[in-house]
Amino acid sequence: MSSATHHHAHHPPLKGYLYAALVVAIWTGFILVSRVGGVSQLTSWDVIAIRYLTAAGVLLPFWWFRRRVVLMDRRLWLLAAMGGLAYAVLAFASFKLAPAAHAAVLLPGLQPFAVALVAWWLLGEVPHATRQRGLAIIAGGVACLAVDVFLGNRAVFQGDLLMVGAAACWACYSVLLRRWAVSPWDATLGVTLLTALVYLPIYLLALPKQLALAPWGDIALQSVYQGLVVTILQMLLYVRTVALIGPTRLGMLMALVPALAGIAAVPLLGEALSLWVLAGLGLVCLGAWLGNRKPVVKPGNPSCLTSISKSPAKL
Repeated sequence: MSSATHHHAHHPPLKGYLYAALVVAIWTGFILVSRVGGVSQLTSWDVIAIRYLTAAGVLLPFWWFRRRVVLMDRRLWLLAAMGGLAYAVLAFASFKLAPAAHAAVLLPGLQPFAVALVAWWLLGEVPHATRQRGLAIIAGGVACLAVDVFLGNRAVFQGDLLMVGAAACWACYSVLLRRWAVSPWDATLGVTLLTALVYLPIYLLALPKQLALAPWGDIALQSVYQGLVVTILQMLLYVRTVALIGPTRLGMLMALVPALAGIAAVPLLGEALSLWVLAGLGLVCLGAWLGNRKPVVKPGNPSCLTSISKSPAKL
């Protein structure tokens, strides 16, 4: 490895962290907007259909006239299955069963651990000591948030399990993006169009619908935010950020979303901000900051650096 490559690998560009900040902001809004959809008259199947119908309608002309991504690519199909269809079905079903506070803890809050495990499994990427300490602190912050939101409401356990499954799907998607070095546009076009191609016919023919009962304002909110902001803008930013700073660093920063969503839920959803949430906010922020610091390399001990195994990926 050249010195320039080594320097880039351990000194991610500032642009990567700026993109990451936008991804975190969009994910925070995703938690809140999805919960609004969850308590509306729209079914979870309706929200997924609105999301991918809007996104595919915008991207299809671009694919046809400007960037004809080869859709019959097994890698794109697997990315669409994990980061598109499976994630959407699990996540939006969970929003019907569990409140936004649970989603804030379980969807992005589990990302540092899920991504680290998948990166270790598929890439042989071992977290260095500094990142391990950051993960431990984030675990404490997530535990504080879990204490606050879970102990008083065990009836939503099924929704919580769905969120855990969604977090695992997104972690696999994130690591495979890095493993295969898929470009932002190829990933966005491929995942969106393939997911729409598979899901929309099934929705039209077999799934329950309540679009006719929902106010146009609810439909418009889900269409703009889910279809344009999350599925297109966030996807482009997410793929680019993974390429610039790596899935593990981004996964650490995603741990900020639970605290941010918890704070935003106070004025927007009328949820209370307890001492447990404040403690979780502090710990998650500290862990994310520590986990993204450059590791200290001791003379003669290069193993503390994050490494990528030379062994082939398992997928």
